[in-house]
Amino acid sequence: MSDYLVKALAYEGTIRVYAVRSTDTVSEVQRRHGMWPTATAALGRAMTAAVMMGAMVKGDDKLTVKVEGGGPIGSMVIDANAHGEVRGYASNPHVHFDLNEHGKLDVRRAVGTDGMLTIVKDLGLKEFFTGQVPIVSGEIAEDFTEYFTVSEQVPSAVGLGVLVNPDNTVKAAGGFILQVMPGATEETITKLEKQIANIEPISKMIERGLTPEQIIQEVLGDDQVEILGEMDVAFTCNCSKERFGNAIIGLGEEEVRDMIQTDGKAEAHCHFCLETYVYPKEELEGFIDEIRSRS
Repeated sequence: MSDYLVKALAYEGTIRVYAVRSTDTVSEVQRRHGMWPTATAALGRAMTAAVMMGAMVKGDDKLTVKVEGGGPIGSMVIDANAHGEVRGYASNPHVHFDLNEHGKLDVRRAVGTDGMLTIVKDLGLKEFFTGQVPIVSGEIAEDFTEYFTVSEQVPSAVGLGVLVNPDNTVKAAGGFILQVMPGATEETITKLEKQIANIEPISKMIERGLTPEQIIQEVLGDDQVEILGEMDVAFTCNCSKERFGNAIIGLGEEEVRDMIQTDGKAEAHCHFCLETYVYPKEELEGFIDEIRSRS
């Protein structure tokens, strides 16, 4: 089974839910960055949440998630869009601790609890939409729940899980976001609160190999589920030599000339996919010609 995401409605359209299998996506970022288990769990949870948030926007809209909790993992940055594409990195991918008192990877200790969760949405408007909340737990799921409830004023429940094998590879990853829409009755909300309180942890669901559809069924406990659609999900980086080259051109002639005189070349490094692009002297001289032609 490859990674994919499912969107659904229930309770006569008053409850919206997203569920995703993100195992391959998290595996790819772990492999690229050589991440240690606790860091993998932290970034994997955040990427799983971000890709579901991406499904909430449309067309060419996109968003960036920043988790900065003051812990040893440093900052985590994730980009996601409406097409199931997601990429992310952590400042320090080499973080691992002993299991916590619940026998789980100690994500809270890696992330920290002294900082902010920030969501920046590019909705194609003149200004970006930015929402920000203090990190309340460092476990990631509770922090996204706080974001939806406080910043977007949408009561929500978020479940995120990443299981890591003894050899540091990813065994399973996935999650869900449930949101209460206008028109939901108190009876529905009470029923769902009881349902969510009694379901098994999302980590157990993904360990059992449940599909996103089955996760939705477990979370809602209701047969009247309307599947709105599904999309493939994958780690995708849109960096390119041309894009970084345009950024170098944007620095201006003086800066590019200094690169030629100092190093005889320029290098650009992508934090997300770790690709490195090299621009020899000849290309930099071409950039200067380009800068002059634009001025």
